[in-house]
Amino acid sequence: MRTQHALLGMVMVSLATLVMTGFALAEFSFNARPFEFDPGSTGTVVAQWVKHLGLPDSDDDEHSNFALLLSKNTATPTVAAAGAQIRGVQGITLTELGYDFRAGGHCGAGAPRFNVVTTDNVVHFIGCNSPFPTGSGALSGFSGWTRLRWTATGSVVPGFPPVLSTQTVQSITIIFDEGTDQGNSSGMAVIDNIDINGTLIGSP
Repeated sequence: MRTQHALLGMVMVSLATLVMTGFALAEFSFNARPFEFDPGSTGTVVAQWVKHLGLPDSDDDEHSNFALLLSKNTATPTVAAAGAQIRGVQGITLTELGYDFRAGGHCGAGAPRFNVVTTDNVVHFIGCNSPFPTGSGALSGFSGWTRLRWTATGSVVPGFPPVLSTQTVQSITIIFDEGTDQGNSSGMAVIDNIDINGTLIGSP
């Protein structure tokens, strides 16, 4: 009986170690899951990772080159949005956000934007051009791509309102809800290498 209890104890300790290790790994493992919010079934929004549309990926398939396509093929007032839920961010403190943006798409004050919700239930908005990125520049060797970054200055990541280092993240979502009546009328954006604290998400 004692032997059985001892073995059970060892198993429980091993499981606990695995769970703790899993949480530690998950803390730094982010991914972006596309979604379409279309309660009126308008059929006007699309959110998906598209092969051969983006920059080179670092996975085993060097020719996959995924990019995230976000499209709203209707006017902005239509209640519909394309987006992506960033998974694995709960509990982090924020130091940097960003993505690489492909020319020809819409880059407005409100879309594509990050909605960062902190555990104090405050929603922080970081739009494509508002607030202006702390870092922006063409990607060398990749015509038509611009890297946009919102990096902490001191202990503050720019946003409306700013995200403080004392605030803990509850969720991060990318939203595209500005339509064909805004900006260049494309009603779409193509982004890649979504940056969460320096970790890049470039494929499904």
